[in-house]
Amino acid sequence: MNEHAPGGASRYLRDLSLSAIVAGFVTVLVGFASSAVIVFQAAQSLGASPDEISSWIWALGLGMGITCIGLSLRYRVPVVTAWSTPGAAMLITTTSGLPLSQAIGAFVLCALLILVAGFSGWFERGMRKIPLSLASGMLAGVLLRFGLDAFVAMQSQLAMALAMLVAYLCGRRWFPRYAVIATLLVGIAIAAGMGTLRLDQVHLQLARPIFTMPSLSLAAVFGIALPLFAVTMASQNVPGVAVIRASGFDVPISPVIGWLGAVNAVLAPFGAYALNLAAITAAICMGREAHEDPSRRYVAAVFAGIFYLIVGLFGATIAALFAAFPKELVMAIAGIALFGTIGNSLAAALREEDDREPALITFLVTASGLTLGGIGSAFWGLLAGVAVLLILRRRQTA
Repeated sequence: MNEHAPGGASRYLRDLSLSAIVAGFVTVLVGFASSAVIVFQAAQSLGASPDEISSWIWALGLGMGITCIGLSLRYRVPVVTAWSTPGAAMLITTTSGLPLSQAIGAFVLCALLILVAGFSGWFERGMRKIPLSLASGMLAGVLLRFGLDAFVAMQSQLAMALAMLVAYLCGRRWFPRYAVIATLLVGIAIAAGMGTLRLDQVHLQLARPIFTMPSLSLAAVFGIALPLFAVTMASQNVPGVAVIRASGFDVPISPVIGWLGAVNAVLAPFGAYALNLAAITAAICMGREAHEDPSRRYVAAVFAGIFYLIVGLFGATIAALFAAFPKELVMAIAGIALFGTIGNSLAAALREEDDREPALITFLVTASGLTLGGIGSAFWGLLAGVAVLLILRRRQTA
């Protein structure tokens, strides 16, 4: 029992809701379907065998499940974690020639650096200096593409995507707590009726963890560990913290980041290359679709963790299951589930007149998809917004 969790198990049962369970499932569906292929490619680029790739999914799923469940229950707020997608993309292009054991050693070192950055408190101190308007502008920019994709899906699957949008709007009008649930069910029913659910490729198979003894070299330290740490902190944890703040939740960031690094370090020898705070998928658990009452949205993150544990246990089977959903269904449900969060973020970003221009530039740079030095647009959007804010404030005080 702790001060963040009055009532313990009885409160959790009271806070349980079907909308939160579905939000947790959609979180995992979107997160896995949108980037699992990159993780598979990263493992293959390091020479991992099919069994070792399955171990990677086991370790990542276990790590995300433990941290989502543990941290969300500890603080009673939705804490959603993820693997580092930019980190996986970096591994594909920068690990040529290095043996898997050295890459594993680099993963352990990267995790220990994240642990130190968290528990030392320096990362949280830096994040608290970022205005909420800029954090909200960055969140809106990150999520814009997903909102647009709900309509892009109509180009190739008009009937399914349009029916899902109509189901959502009807749900918002008559049963708002279950609008996303109805939308997902309509999408699955139409996909099944059109024969685009490819369930014939799904076969039940448990993943088996494979331990790889870590080793290190200068090439692994400077070629993998340090770049992976920088990319994960800048492109993943910075936006992850901004999403939490922009959604109105208060979480002690230092222990959260520290425990992420600790769990990551334990699982790295099995293939957990980098764990971090989620941004896009976290917004699904933090929005009104998870629950109208913000104090009960943590349940969505807990169920995301449960589904991630299942992903880890069944590895390749779950990969095939998520691949069975047509991409248009995933695009539509992700965008629709994020409508409320996008709208709230834009409103918060533009609310203060003095911060409106910096927040707008943060939004535009982030939405542009700009990538420099392997670091994604969310980081550069925040940097641009801070720079504009400093310039305008200096001009006003001159």
